[in-house]
Amino acid sequence: MLDALFTSGSDFIYVGIVSSLAVLLTYMTMLKAGLGRIKYKVEAPSHDGPDDYVRMVRVHRNTIEHVVLFLPSMWLFAFAVDPLWAAGIGIIWPIARAFYALGYYADAPKRMTGLMASMPVLYIFMAGSLIGFIYKLAA
Repeated sequence: MLDALFTSGSDFIYVGIVSSLAVLLTYMTMLKAGLGRIKYKVEAPSHDGPDDYVRMVRVHRNTIEHVVLFLPSMWLFAFAVDPLWAAGIGIIWPIARAFYALGYYADAPKRMTGLMASMPVLYIFMAGSLIGFIYKLAA
């Protein structure tokens, strides 16, 4: 099964690309929070500072909280259901989370569109992978 992951033309390559985008987005939120710490002169370990800085930290923390659910559930869905469906549904998540971040950086209430667009992806992957594996077990 792991051979399929590294085989040229494998359907799992698309899941890998979406995973890479999610990791890159997570890194970008970390970088933005780190640069905010410098810009606003917030000494470690404090996270108190101007609202602009606090929003940067919240975006990063919340992205970490969600990527921990997103990555394994997308891969489980890819194995339990279908890797192309996983990648097709999964691409919504980093795009929506980018909108979440940009909205949150501007003003906290503006985060909701990105948040609401990213959440169904998690639900589909978590429920879909469980159903898919139960179906495979029953078959």
